Amino acid sequence: MTFPIWRAAVAGLALAGLVNGQAAFAAGACTSSPAHEAFDVQGLKSELMVTALSCNMQDRYNAFVERFRPRLLDEEGALNAYFRTTYGRGAQREHDDYITQLANVQSERGLKAGTAFCNQRAAMFDEVAVLESAQDLSRYAQAKDIIQPASYETCAAPERVLHSEVRSRSRARAAHTTRS
Repeated sequence: MTFPIWRAAVAGLALAGLVNGQAAFAAGACTSSPAHEAFDVQGLKSELMVTALSCNMQDRYNAFVERFRPRLLDEEGALNAYFRTTYGRGAQREHDDYITQLANVQSERGLKAGTAFCNQRAAMFDEVAVLESAQDLSRYAQAKDIIQPASYETCAAPERVLHSEVRSRSRARAAHTTRS
């Protein structure tokens, strides 16, 4: 490699690091997005449903749903919006697949835990029963280690730098360093 090309390569790597650094910074801010919160609450709701069905606690699940119905509907709306934005016409299919997979992975975990599952999970009904607000429910859902079937990108993507812009900038820098 000649010296000017080496400089262009280093500049390109530095630019790539800057773009990746911006993406990492944006990813750190994802935890407070409406979609992230909706996934957390949906995961909790599903976990409680699986527990209710597995441990014959449907009355406790029904009480949970009744108490937090407005928040659960809001979060369902946020999930619908996420899937519409992300998957377009395939949104309903992807949303349905997510709900099915969520219940399946949580049920599998229950089966693996065996008889201890109901003892471990029944306490969640006691914990959600003392929550005072919808915001408490969201914080509780975020703090729990709720298993999800997949990882979903739930925050706005960082501003995208077009490849043509990167190439033009690299060429400009390379031309500038060749003259130097």
